[in-house]
Amino acid sequence: MSQGINEPVKMKGKRTSEYEIRSMLDKRVKTTNSPDESLNEQVENFQYWLMKAEPNSRIVKGKDIKFSIDDLADMPDGISQWDGVRNYEARNIMRDNMKVKDKVLFYHSNCKTPGIAGLAEVVKEAYPDYTAFDESHPYYDPKSNKDNPRWFMVDIKLVRKFNRLITLKELQAHKDKLKDMVLLNRGRLSVQPVKKEHYDFILELEIQ
Repeated sequence: MSQGINEPVKMKGKRTSEYEIRSMLDKRVKTTNSPDESLNEQVENFQYWLMKAEPNSRIVKGKDIKFSIDDLADMPDGISQWDGVRNYEARNIMRDNMKVKDKVLFYHSNCKTPGIAGLAEVVKEAYPDYTAFDESHPYYDPKSNKDNPRWFMVDIKLVRKFNRLITLKELQAHKDKLKDMVLLNRGRLSVQPVKKEHYDFILELEIQ
């Protein structure tokens, strides 16, 4: 899987700052083990993310960087590395914040109808992105090497494909509920934190 493109999304309104994103990343909830609470009332110890990939074929240096949710489903056990990220902020999120069992909204980007196509989860935490060492790879970086890797990736596993695509246009129509969602304010960032209330609202949208 190669993911290195962020599509431009022009939005009016409040811009989510890098400081606000960092604040979101610092608010990792803790599991409560109180015997007085039911399992349904316990707070899960994981975070939520949105990760972008291109569902349509695009050839870069002779390699097709296409990767849709169907491509993820076709991988052995539905698991793929998330390589090709060449943005420092996105890299830092993967390297420093993503943990096993974190939930991922799989987003189709740089296409006619961008939107959230399904759910995945993190199954392996950050390790060096070896595609950066490969001179033939579209996202080769001569400044990254095995002794001092610059770029990192995680592995994700498909949970399920949505029954329908939740389009960017639909998300924009619910800006009252999603007004500070990173996607709607900093659309170019390819790996983004997602608040739990936004994640839950998006799951509700699927069945509407």
